[in-house]
Amino acid sequence: MFLAAIDLARVFREAGNLIYPLGLCSIAATFIICERLFALRRAVVLPEHLTEAVIEGRPPAGDKRSALGRILEFAERHRGDVEAIKAYARLEVIKMERGVSYLDTIYAAAPLIGLIGTVTGLLGAFSVVDPDTRMPDPVQFTESVGYALSATVLGLCIALPALVGSGYLQRVIEKHAAQLDVLLERVLAQHADTPAQKGP
Repeated sequence: MFLAAIDLARVFREAGNLIYPLGLCSIAATFIICERLFALRRAVVLPEHLTEAVIEGRPPAGDKRSALGRILEFAERHRGDVEAIKAYARLEVIKMERGVSYLDTIYAAAPLIGLIGTVTGLLGAFSVVDPDTRMPDPVQFTESVGYALSATVLGLCIALPALVGSGYLQRVIEKHAAQLDVLLERVLAQHADTPAQKGP
């Protein structure tokens, strides 16, 4: 492994102050991915007992802890207002997307931050000149260039998990949204068959 074969302490040191934004990007990406994976579990979004109740046409038991449960509870309180129910369902989907857009920013920004470190490192490498030959020392120059490039490697190592995590979470959200849409149509069809009773 590349990073295992080099001095990691020096890699971080050569990154200079840019190690702080890179570290922040790494922490933020890790937190968002872990938090969204936990929040998008099927049991939290589409509990099995509520899903089966909607499919079978049975009155579902109230459960405001899940996205489907909140939608069903809202639909029950606003029978007949189809647009309001659909709007509320869209709000639940938007809640599921919370934070995922930041992953797009992280996987775009991290390599650029690393590139800044590489460019500044290369400038430093070219500035080291042997006073006798007035040329860069070949050994020191090669080593400096290698560590300068490691800043970009750090940026890419942060960007790749953010990119994969963003793509995976988007697929999970799209799958949940499609299932919620199907179940919502089922609920609205049931409401049409059994309209709410009007008061006197």
